[in-house]
Amino acid sequence: MIPERMKALVYYGPEDLRVEEVPVPRIGPHEILVRVRASGVCSGEAMDWYMARKAPLVPGHEPAGEVVAVGPEVTGFHVGDRVFAHHHVPCMTCEACQRGRFVQCPQWREKTLDPGAMAEYMRVHARAVQLDTLKLPDDLSYEDGTLIEPLACSVKAVKTAGIGPQDRVLVVGLGIMGILNARVAQAYGARVVAATDLHPWRLQRARDLGIDPVFQATPGAPLMDWAREITEGHLFDVVIVGPGLARVVQTYSHLVAGGGTLLLFTPTAPTDPVTLNFYELYVREVRVVPSYSAGPYETREALDLIRRGVVRAQEVVTHRFPLSQAPEAYRLLKQAGESLKILVLP
Repeated sequence: MIPERMKALVYYGPEDLRVEEVPVPRIGPHEILVRVRASGVCSGEAMDWYMARKAPLVPGHEPAGEVVAVGPEVTGFHVGDRVFAHHHVPCMTCEACQRGRFVQCPQWREKTLDPGAMAEYMRVHARAVQLDTLKLPDDLSYEDGTLIEPLACSVKAVKTAGIGPQDRVLVVGLGIMGILNARVAQAYGARVVAATDLHPWRLQRARDLGIDPVFQATPGAPLMDWAREITEGHLFDVVIVGPGLARVVQTYSHLVAGGGTLLLFTPTAPTDPVTLNFYELYVREVRVVPSYSAGPYETREALDLIRRGVVRAQEVVTHRFPLSQAPEAYRLLKQAGESLKILVLP
């Protein structure tokens, strides 16, 4: 029996998150209703400047759950199916989509999960049902399913940077996205995948997960000396900068080898402009490229990588919270300390 009302986390502001009762969404003929079983807390949701402009909203876009109702025009999904559904879905027909630039699709920013994944139930809009809702194989858990969206972002980043077997890669930041970026770079065959972070706990967790060498990049640490030692003087062919901070982008731009790529994985705040020496970048032919979100091809590849064991939830999930304690999950995320993947289990 599907209830009339449900609990959901509502974000009103950086320090104002409340679990409230809201109506269970009604589905249309081409839509499905999913009982959310697990939802990942996205590291991007720790960026107050980014979230506050959207408030109030029900956050969450890393869901896995069980289909509990299907519209009469839906084909391919049935009650009882275990699924992941993407919150951003392109039209696949416009010029941007035809060129593979899915995030530039005019329909991209239309939210396809109602009200969001931090709720007991969510409505999956028709376009998402048709183009980017994936059934979870029997050998994957709901928790594994929550990794599809973030891992897809890493797949896109690694492909955008053009990482291949000859590359020396540096991953900056070892929260969950840094871990995923490193594991995907390894899966793509990079010959060196090194990483930096400020926190000793995260550095050790990275080592435990097979990411090595790592370096504690505290202020004043000999970062350039370490980089030259690791790369035999060549510096890094690709540097993936995770933290969305101008000073971090500026610092690590100097560690990119001539002809290499500086990949910006997270946006900086509009009030935190990045200053780069473009003459230096020009003569060294360093590419500066962003990588934002992921499309339906990357979600499918991410699912395949999870099945192949590139990453599984049991390795990276460090904390689980019931929906009633979801505000605490977000507080833990913002501490950026001894945690990797944080899940809410509605």
